[in-house]
Amino acid sequence: LARSGGSWSVRVKTLFIALLVVYISVPVTLRLFPGLLAQIVFFHFFKVPFFVDLECPADLSLNHTVNFYLTPEDGVTVGVWHTVPDSQWEQAQGKGLPWYEASLGDDAPVIIYLHGNGGTRWAVSHRVGLIKMLSAAGFHVLVLEYRGFGDSTGQPSEDGLTTDALQLYHWVKAHSRGSPVCLWGHSLGTGVATNVARKLQEQGNPADGVILEAPYTNIREEVAYHPLGLIYWLFPGFEYFFLDTIALNNLVFPNDENLKTISSPLMILHAEDDQVVPFHMSQELHKIVLQSRSSKDEVRMCSFSGSLGYGHNKIFKDPDLPSVLWEFLQPLAQR
Repeated sequence: LARSGGSWSVRVKTLFIALLVVYISVPVTLRLFPGLLAQIVFFHFFKVPFFVDLECPADLSLNHTVNFYLTPEDGVTVGVWHTVPDSQWEQAQGKGLPWYEASLGDDAPVIIYLHGNGGTRWAVSHRVGLIKMLSAAGFHVLVLEYRGFGDSTGQPSEDGLTTDALQLYHWVKAHSRGSPVCLWGHSLGTGVATNVARKLQEQGNPADGVILEAPYTNIREEVAYHPLGLIYWLFPGFEYFFLDTIALNNLVFPNDENLKTISSPLMILHAEDDQVVPFHMSQELHKIVLQSRSSKDEVRMCSFSGSLGYGHNKIFKDPDLPSVLWEFLQPLAQR
């Protein structure tokens, strides 16, 4: 028995040492190879489920959707899905891209959805769930696959993702014939949305509207509060090994600074039980916006009780969300 107890003690000590080595090696490795942290932030290599043909959205239960590609830069091609409102389901059958392009001018609000990190425009169930909800509510939905994600070419970067989304926004505006076009960013995509909105503001053509779902203040603070980041909060040199390494990758996604300059109508959606992006970040952003604008009429903050269990990804399930969206988007057509 004594020998058996000693054996278990050795195993436990060995396991502890192994875990300690791994724990220490992660931040050191990220600092030595900062590009790895950017890969983790974008998580674009995570493309499950495998062997999915994104060119055929009808095979993925989106029967009134067309797939097409844009070229925001030489050598970069990004995939896009356009789903029309449910009311046009029958008309859409068998139609090609020209019909879908023309449909953008039917006065229904158009939403450009900028998804979070990882996966593809279909791979994560909540993305398809959101598309279906928005379509059923009467909106056009265009879902962008950033460069390096899904079947899009190129490598992701903050500037690259912003360029991709800006290209899609201009493309939609060119075909929408006055229909309001709203940027909807979720999680990582909120940084893309506000980057685009800021550029449009600087160009003298503010975005028609901006919706931020589960937004963070900036990517540096989000990394610090992310569940994986919290594991290393007490690690000596946490800021140096993680937060400063983020800066080496030219990743900022400054929602807090961007919102100080944007005049577009804005709505923030956030669940109080979000464990990925803390709810207090939306509260801080809301405060920043109110302080930076003379008129508060076009700023809305919609929180969802933690008792609903929506977490980071499931706000689209709220039964009142369609009416909330119409209250926000309907006036945009009259501006």
